[in-house]
Amino acid sequence: MTNRTRLHISDEAIQHANETAKRIREQYGAGKRYIVESYGCQMNAHDSERLRGMLEIMGYAPTDNKNEADFIIFNTCCVREHAEKRVFGNVGALKKLKDEKPSLIVGVCGCMMQQKAVSDRLYKRFPFVDLIFGTNELHEFPQMFEKVLMGERIKRVQDLEGEIPEGLPASRTSTLSTNVVVMYGCDNFCSYCIVPYVRGRERSREISDIIDEVKQLAKQGYKEITLLGQNVNSYKSADGHDFADILYALNDCEGIRRIRFMTSHPKDLSEKLIDAMTNLDHVCNHIHLPVQSGSDRILKLMNRKYTSAHYMHLVDELRKRVKDIEITTDIIVGFPTETDEDFEATLDIVKRAEFSAAFTFKYSPRTGTAAAKMDGQIAEAVKKQRLKILNECCAEATKKSNEKYIGTIGEVFVEGMDARDIPLGYGRLGNFKTVYFPTDRDLTGQFVNVKITGIKNSSLFGELI
Repeated sequence: MTNRTRLHISDEAIQHANETAKRIREQYGAGKRYIVESYGCQMNAHDSERLRGMLEIMGYAPTDNKNEADFIIFNTCCVREHAEKRVFGNVGALKKLKDEKPSLIVGVCGCMMQQKAVSDRLYKRFPFVDLIFGTNELHEFPQMFEKVLMGERIKRVQDLEGEIPEGLPASRTSTLSTNVVVMYGCDNFCSYCIVPYVRGRERSREISDIIDEVKQLAKQGYKEITLLGQNVNSYKSADGHDFADILYALNDCEGIRRIRFMTSHPKDLSEKLIDAMTNLDHVCNHIHLPVQSGSDRILKLMNRKYTSAHYMHLVDELRKRVKDIEITTDIIVGFPTETDEDFEATLDIVKRAEFSAAFTFKYSPRTGTAAAKMDGQIAEAVKKQRLKILNECCAEATKKSNEKYIGTIGEVFVEGMDARDIPLGYGRLGNFKTVYFPTDRDLTGQFVNVKITGIKNSSLFGELI
């Protein structure tokens, strides 16, 4: 299935889910508490917001205290091995609480559960888990939950049919900045990545649905949105709109001051998108552009479909055309057969690209991916040492990126207050740089001008103008 084929979940199915949620509230929900613990990327975080939205229609209220919770669910990630181990450990730790409080409902959902072998193993290992489901059943959560309340144990992992749920409620964690999904799934099949197997193939939302959602968020007071997709650059609506068209359509949305997006695949970064970033006032001058490796040989084994030269051409074009742009990235070390020369090529591209931040990882084999079957798996000790060297190199690049801001003035969208030592406001510039500044007033939600006076770790420090 490609992103040009869309199967929307029917309005009747969404209505049925909402009706079930209301019925649960009337029969079971009074005074009940829930915890949704989310792992992984922003797509998972967005799914967790919709879980919370449905739970609150059911009459459940959030809590941070596991001892007072009536329902605890883990929304899982399987991109890296440690995430799976952490989930299994946290689920196992609930057995004692479940023994003490048999009425407690325990659930596990998300990408990790979409892997049938993993969900089967969890189902057998932890018989006290009441509800297990994958990434394609979110809209059926109320119906599954109702069956659990009636005494059934549910495990449902369906094939990824590519249905797009429109109209599910969401309980968002911020009242200022939030995420809007523009597309689901991925068609790239990078050899190390499990995402296409657990999130399915690319499916793009209709541009009209995206615009309507953003307008509604603006009316609710949101000032900043982040458009999400595994690869937003490959967005394509049924009537031919591409991702740049979304940016043009949203730029004049009243109330929205900043538009961000992630993630962008280098092979699909178009001239039209760079033009949009150049010309549109409310589109932020920041791009997350994962390079993964600086070695052309490794990039080919990764099935990334670009070279280091092409990547640096994109970096040069972005820096030339988008004023004050900052570029962040993802990098993997220890991919199968990676040599010292391959690793040096990665260090070289970090130095040349001068990333303002890099999310770095040791390669983690994922069952079912092409890379997991490759010869030449790298020893853990080698991966650990290379990651240490890479992080030191990235820290130097970040420091160099930050130093150029000293003495400049920038507009900061204040996200909150930090009062550990002295009262500090903090927020971000349009290009994603985090700024701290002393203030005795809570300026959360406001845009303020700050003069940068120094740097602290990976952040900027300044004073209010």
